[in-house]
Amino acid sequence: MKILLAVDGSSYTKKMLAYVTTHLEMFSGDNEFTVLTVQGALPPRARAAVGKEVVDQYYAEEAAKVLDPVVKFLGRHDLKVKSLSKVGNAGETIAKTAESGKFDMIIMGSRGHGALGSLVMGSVATRVLANCQTPVLLVR
Repeated sequence: MKILLAVDGSSYTKKMLAYVTTHLEMFSGDNEFTVLTVQGALPPRARAAVGKEVVDQYYAEEAAKVLDPVVKFLGRHDLKVKSLSKVGNAGETIAKTAESGKFDMIIMGSRGHGALGSLVMGSVATRVLANCQTPVLLVR
């Protein structure tokens, strides 16, 4: 099974990772994991002012802050993962990545850094659920 782990470095990401690693009977074996983080796009004027090279370096550094600890943590639990970072609206980008990559499941925390808009689940999770047909496991 191809599983997309959507991460943002929040405490809900940590809870989701703990869930995955404590339920290895469901998530080990022949599963293929990809860890995805999505960075919000910088405003166009800021991108133009500093240039493409600086912007690309910024996105890479921000993604590494989130992805490196996650990949290391999962590696300690004998899970081999691919990592992926994208820029855009998090909910829509996660949904599009799951659809285009033909993932069988998305696993994500119920809230993240931008989860002020909802009491039950974060706005990113809501957008993912609204924008894709891939099954989503939300970990609270």
